[in-house]
Amino acid sequence: MGRGKAAAAGAPASGTARAGLVVGSHGRHCLVETPDGERRICHPRGKKSQAVVGDRVQWQPTADEGTIERVDERRNLFYRQDEIRTKSFAANLDQILLLVAAEPDFSEHQLTRALIAAEAQHIRALIVLNKSDLAELFGRAWERLAPYRRMGYAVLPLSLEGADAPGLAAVEAELAGRTTLILGPSGVGKSTLVNRLVPGALAQTGEISQALNSGRHTTTTTTWYWMDKAAGTALIDSPGFQEFGLNHIEPTQLPALMPDIAAHTGECRFYNCTHRHEPGCGVIAHVEGAAPPSDADISAMRYRIYNELFDELSRPPSY
Repeated sequence: MGRGKAAAAGAPASGTARAGLVVGSHGRHCLVETPDGERRICHPRGKKSQAVVGDRVQWQPTADEGTIERVDERRNLFYRQDEIRTKSFAANLDQILLLVAAEPDFSEHQLTRALIAAEAQHIRALIVLNKSDLAELFGRAWERLAPYRRMGYAVLPLSLEGADAPGLAAVEAELAGRTTLILGPSGVGKSTLVNRLVPGALAQTGEISQALNSGRHTTTTTTWYWMDKAAGTALIDSPGFQEFGLNHIEPTQLPALMPDIAAHTGECRFYNCTHRHEPGCGVIAHVEGAAPPSDADISAMRYRIYNELFDELSRPPSY
């Protein structure tokens, strides 16, 4: 998969192919759900029929399993890519929910990388800050997220402590009628949130993992949960990640994928400005406070991340 290109759909199917939705994946194995709710393990016929959770596919039954003949055209594909490999999370998403917490301290670099990947695929992003019950730590974390609120991202507070789980109703309202991929590092309460939203989710994950022959390695399984099938509300839980490669993004694409940078690129003297050193750069002016203050000012941290990502994506491959 080259930079800026999502995985292609497979060749047209023939014969008695049936429609299905991929609701679980582990390695090359998939769990496909039919329109009437039946679920069956399927295997891709070839590389072009490799599917991810959220894919609409055409499949054919083979004994008690099935073969994926074609992956239907995708609306989007959310993935990360480093120099070694590409990791696809899910397809045909309406939004991603990025769960961070007041404790442990979250990484703005990782948050920014995930947001850039979502912007590249035109996927809405929702940021949820957990552990609002830790008042002092939460206050500091909430302030760190102020630039993202100014950029227009929805940022919601949450506590999963207690039966009432303050903020959970507001999160559920944002999920209604949408297919949402939930992402978050370890320790932020992702499993607890999934189980609050989908009672019995962990048991369901175990069953899917067993069906896909992944044994105890449930953390490697991406799983689709219906919150409200009739309303089209679905949650996709994916394993956490320590790194989020953006090698599929060109460095010159970064300004358009970072809303606070993009807001000022039209103010630059040069049309091909990189926003790093050029005179008359509108972006640098807003970072340094040389431009009139606005709600779209760029924080020093965000500009530092932009420069670090630009350098990273400009380096030639090491292999």
